[in-house]
Amino acid sequence: MPAVRVVLVDDQQLVRAGFRMVIDSQPDLEVVGEASDGLAGAQLVERTDCDVVLMDVRMPGVDGIEATRRITGAARPEGRPSPRVVVLTTFDLDEYVVAAIGAGASGFLLKDAPPEEMLAAVRTVHAGDAVIAASSTRRLLQHVGPMLRQGAGAQAAAPTALPADLTPRETEVLECMAHGLTNSEIAARFFVSEATVKTHVGRVLAKTGSRDRVQAVVLAYTAGLVQPGDVLRDAR
Repeated sequence: MPAVRVVLVDDQQLVRAGFRMVIDSQPDLEVVGEASDGLAGAQLVERTDCDVVLMDVRMPGVDGIEATRRITGAARPEGRPSPRVVVLTTFDLDEYVVAAIGAGASGFLLKDAPPEEMLAAVRTVHAGDAVIAASSTRRLLQHVGPMLRQGAGAQAAAPTALPADLTPRETEVLECMAHGLTNSEIAARFFVSEATVKTHVGRVLAKTGSRDRVQAVVLAYTAGLVQPGDVLRDAR
C-alpha cells in the first residue's frame, strides 16, 4: 500500500521538524509538504496530493480554523477526496476546538501528546474515522464541555436535542462514543460484534446528520446526553 501523505502546517519550525522526524520514521507514513501559516497551508494542500493535514490553530495571518475551512470546503478533482484535517491545540486554546469541528476538522490533538498518539491520529483519520478515542481527547472534551453546550466559537449552529428517531440502543452507542470508547470496546460492552457496532454508529451518524464521530460527540454534549466528568453508566 502507498504511504499516507501528510502535510504539516505550523508556524514553529522546530515543531514541524519534530513532527517530520517522527512521521518519516514510519514506513507507512511520509511528509509531503510543510507550511508556516494557514494561507500557505491551504495553498499547499490545493496543489499537493495529500491525505492528512496536521494543522496548528494560532498562526499569523490566516489561522488554522480558516485554513481548515478552506481545505475541507474546496472542490477536488473527481476521485480525489478532501484530505482529513487534525487540529493541534493546547488547553489554553480550548475555545478554538468547537470552531475547528465546525470548520470540518476530523479531530484534534494536544500539541504535547506523545509521538505514538500523533501517529495513531494520522492513521485513524486516514482510515475514515475521527480522532475521538485517545485519552487526551477525552480529557479535552471534558474540559471544554460547557463551551460545547453553549456553542462557544462554533461556526455552525449545533443541534440542541437528540433526533427523536434514535433507538434506545443507538442512544447508548452515542453515549459510549462520547465517553471515548472504540468500536471494539462498545462491542465488548454490549456483547455484540464489531460489525453490529459499526452499523449502529453509521445509523447514529446518519440520523444526527454528523459527518463523523467528532460531530456526533459534540451533539452528545450540546444535547446534554453526557456532561463533563460523567461516568459511563452500566450497560442495560
